[in-house]
Formats: sequence, structure tokens, C-alpha cells
Amino acid sequence: MACPVDEFDLIARHFDWPARHPEVSLAVGDDAALLDPPPGTRLAVSTDMLIAGRHFPLDTAPEAIAHRALAVNLSDLAAMGASPLGFTLSLGLPQTDADWLARFASQLRTGAERWGCDLIGGDTVGSPVLTLSVTVIGSLPAGKALTRGGARAGDRLAVTGHIGDAALGLALALGEESLPVLSPSAAAYLRERLDYPEPRLATGRALLPHASAALDCSDGLLQDIGHLLASSDLAAEIDIDAIPVSPAAAEWLEARPADWTRLVTGGDDYELIVALPPEVEIDPVWGLTVIGRLVDGPTGEIRDRQARTLPQRRGYTHFPASPSVDKGEDVNG
Repeated sequence: MACPVDEFDLIARHFDWPARHPEVSLAVGDDAALLDPPPGTRLAVSTDMLIAGRHFPLDTAPEAIAHRALAVNLSDLAAMGASPLGFTLSLGLPQTDADWLARFASQLRTGAERWGCDLIGGDTVGSPVLTLSVTVIGSLPAGKALTRGGARAGDRLAVTGHIGDAALGLALALGEESLPVLSPSAAAYLRERLDYPEPRLATGRALLPHASAALDCSDGLLQDIGHLLASSDLAAEIDIDAIPVSPAAAEWLEARPADWTRLVTGGDDYELIVALPPEVEIDPVWGLTVIGRLVDGPTGEIRDRQARTLPQRRGYTHFPASPSVDKGEDVNG
């Protein structure tokens, strides 16, 4: 239920948490946060904005929104090999619903404690549409970071987890017509992967000394591989059959094989795409599947094992030619 509330009371009630990191000397409550990173470290900073009806369905539960808002930003830190320190939250609210805010804040704090990052500031404003902007700050050893531009020809291309679950979960969430009939467990799993992505922070940190390049898979596998290729001035050879899919996605594809394109272009996976030098021995705990290799060739070109050029299917874009938020076609990213 909407009710008038003072902004400072809202912050004090829901978002004034004690800081846990010694690097955070001043968190919420002053004009700015204060961080004291140890000597020999550098900071990594990333920002993402989420808008209801575009980045998540309008009926998404507040717990899922809170989890997603933090997780998708931490995924960027994971791709750099960084460890989280803190984050800021700017929240645009159409109304101040006490129950919604309590559920949102509780889940946000749960995620923050789980992933080891402090809420160190932000803002709250009235907004016609629910809007969230999160900025995450992480730490790295000085001079170290995984970027998109460090890959070399001969590197193996690998991914964490499974690809495409969230895209299928989105189709279920939007109630698209003519969807396959799935087992209840498969449908629940796919929706869970949409609402509760998992930032691969431990894997990113473990890969920091070994990988030559990395990024997170947010806009679709093929498009994001293209980003890595463009930054590293390379082409790629992909084994389509090696792309890992979950049992739930396999159940979907058994009924609708043509939906394979959804899996590689849909986005919202928040898995890591990694370039690994050939001499690096892959540790099973990293959870990586090798799906191809990087080669010299026309920058950005992706070929299959038969040397056929894969169509450059476009993944998610934040500025579609004909946006249709109400229908939800662009709820992604």
C-alpha cells in the first residue's frame, strides 16, 4: 500500500546497514562514502540501470528485483576478476509501498552479505516507472585485470554454466503464445534463472592469473563473443554442439529445436566468456566448458567447425528501432 514517507526515514529504515569491509571507512549517512583501498590494489567500478518493463517484467517480485539489480552488476566485476567492496543504489519509486520496500531491502541485504559487498550510498526519488541504478566497486591487485582486449590467436574460448536459460525463462514470464509444454520443474528452473542470476565471482577471481581475456554474457552469447573479438582483433571458431545447455533447456529444444537461436542471442545469462591460453590447465572447479578457439581472421567473424560463417545474429540492444515496452519484447539485457 502506498503511503507518504520521508526520504531520510526510508533510507534509515531500510538501507542504513553497518559496513563490514575495513576498506569502507564511511558508508551510508553522509555526503559521500569514504573508501581506503590497501596499498598495492586498484579499484574496478561498474554501473547498470534497470527499468521495470524493459529489463524485467512488471510483475517481478521485489525479492527477484533486488537480487537481480545487485547480481548483474557484480557479474561485471566477476568478468574483470575483481572482488566486491561496496555498491551504491539509486532507486526511482512510483510509490512508497512499505511491504514492497521491506521485501526488496531484505533481499538486497541478503545478497550483499552473501557476496561480501557493503551498501555505501545512493539516492531515492519519485519516478513514473520503477528504476534502479547500481554502481559496484571492487578491488584488484595493482596492474591486474581481465579485459576484453587481451586474447590471442590459439586461445581456447570457454563459458561458465549453461547458456540460454534466462531467455527461455523470459518467454515463459511474458506468456508468449505457442510455447512448448514443459515439466513443472523445468519451467520453474528456467524462470529462476531469469529472476536470480548468479555472478561468477569466485571463478573470475580464480581465472585472474590464468585467462587472457574475459567478459560476462549479458546481451547474448554470439553478440558478446563478438565484443571480445572486436576488442582483441580476432575471429573465432565455435563448436555449436559444445555450447552447454541445461536439462530444462534441452527439454524445451526437444519440442522446439528452432528455438536454439533464442539460447545464443537472448541474453541475461550472466555467465563468463573466457579466453584461455592453450598451456593453461583447466581446473574443474572453474565450471568451464570449452566451446571453440580464437583465430586470426576477419575481426569479429564467427565460424563453425565446418568453416561456415555463422550469421551475425543480433543480441539484445538497449535502443531498438521500434521499442515496445508494453508488450515486453525488449525486456532483457
